[in-house]
Amino acid sequence: MVASGQERAAEAAAELMKSMTRLRARLRSETAPTEMSATWSQLTTLARIIAEGPTTTSALAQAEHVTAEPDPADGRKTLIAVTEKGRQLSATIPAAREAWLSSAIGTLLDAEDQQVLLKAAAIIDRIADSHP
Repeated sequence: MVASGQERAAEAAAELMKSMTRLRARLRSETAPTEMSATWSQLTTLARIIAEGPTTTSALAQAEHVTAEPDPADGRKTLIAVTEKGRQLSATIPAAREAWLSSAIGTLLDAEDQQVLLKAAAIIDRIADSHP
């Protein structure tokens, strides 16, 4: 059975997303723990503040994706926790990205280019799996 253009685009999008996720995880793991005292969450937050400028815990909480509460063990600290709305938003992101990528691939690439993307995804997987 020959796959339709839409099916081929969806397959290419799914494979590319999976391969890129694996490669990103591999690149993260290549940072030696002794070289990094911060968590990836902390580094991501730091990068966002660098890109977008200063923010406050109150501003984060106003987005209704997190709550900010005093630390019961140390009132000088503020604990940030995700809300249900934040969890729901986070859960929708991968599917939305894959849907966008599938649409872009189906619209912009012909069947031959879609096959090239599938091959690229396999190559990225090989790189992510390598142990040089």
